[in-house]
Amino acid sequence: MMEDITPSDSIDTGKEKKKTRRPANTAFRQQRLKAWQPILTPKTVIPLFFVIGIICAPIGGLLIYASSTVKELRIDYTDCFRNAPNGSDAPMDESLVFPSFRHNTTIDASWRRDSPINYTYGNFEVQNLTKCTLTFRIPEVMSPPVLLYYRIENFYQNHRRYVASFYDKQLLGDDVSVSDVDGSTCDPLTINETSHQAYYPCGLIANSVFNDTFLSPTLLNVPTSDDQGNVTSQVYEMKNTSIAWESDKDLYGPRSSTDYDNILPPPNWQIRYPDGKYSADYPPPNLKEDEHFIVWMRTAGLPTFSKLNSRNDTTEMAIGVYSLEIIDNFRTDQYQGKKSIVITTLSVMGGKNNFLGILWLVVGGFCIALALVFLATNLIKPRKLGDHTYLSWNNVPSSTAAKGKGKASGPAVGLATGRDLS
Repeated sequence: MMEDITPSDSIDTGKEKKKTRRPANTAFRQQRLKAWQPILTPKTVIPLFFVIGIICAPIGGLLIYASSTVKELRIDYTDCFRNAPNGSDAPMDESLVFPSFRHNTTIDASWRRDSPINYTYGNFEVQNLTKCTLTFRIPEVMSPPVLLYYRIENFYQNHRRYVASFYDKQLLGDDVSVSDVDGSTCDPLTINETSHQAYYPCGLIANSVFNDTFLSPTLLNVPTSDDQGNVTSQVYEMKNTSIAWESDKDLYGPRSSTDYDNILPPPNWQIRYPDGKYSADYPPPNLKEDEHFIVWMRTAGLPTFSKLNSRNDTTEMAIGVYSLEIIDNFRTDQYQGKKSIVITTLSVMGGKNNFLGILWLVVGGFCIALALVFLATNLIKPRKLGDHTYLSWNNVPSSTAAKGKGKASGPAVGLATGRDLS
């Protein structure tokens, strides 16, 4: 019995389509898009370098001038807790004082240590603390805004493990469980293994927060007197608000839960709470309003950095002798670092920093120097240029190649080498 044979089984109705790797014949796929291909000649390069140099050099000079108008005083108080005399003032070494004023390059400063003292954080009094008092002279009027920074050296906030050690949901105020914190990126400071309580806030960044407390500077030689003719002091008020970025504040919130049995202050915070624990009378801080904490949580990219502590935006800082009291808690000697206070003003370009101005000057000077070298070389020993009409993009494709089906047209002649073409 014969099987039925259909036409499709015996006759090949179509040719097999050949596979090809040839790109489509489009301007983009065949690299025929229009492009600007400048030809660099001495007539174009030398004036260009001169123009760049003439533009960059004055900008660099203006930036350096703007930086020079900033008035700044930095005092290193790293060793105050051990080198300053207890209960009496002593002059500071000149190497610890860094003034930056227009007409005053030397500032006399003194320090003293008072230990032990008691200081109240919130409504809890902490005992056996150390207070460092710095006395210094402001030789020129500092116009507002006047900013008070703390500067830290040799502290690597950019370490990979340190930067990642926080829990964003906890900082935002969400009611997270102990297991959530234990499995978060706060490692290695997530929970207390003994009490099985989660640290709030957890992580290395929060635990290492800068905890020196700065009081407002006090002007000691006020040019006024009371009814008895005694000279009185005057506090130069500096506020702790408006020191953090508004975008950073949106990342924090008050804790939504009032259950304090499952949370514990970080190890370096526990001294500020009775028995090192949170309670209804001593609740955890509102991270949304703690701008010092928010500023610290924005980690610095370099091991030496300054962070804003407080500011005065309305009143000028008058000439005179000031004292600044600091509750000295942050020990930089544990990691061979240093710490300083910085009192500074601003210019139209921001704080005091000569690097940007120097960079613009170097670029401008380098461009002008190159322009002079190229100009002298071109005048003393000029080099004859090749005919740029031989370059591929100036050639008309051959008629044969232009009529090819789907084939990209190429140059009719080779590229010019820059030498004489016969």
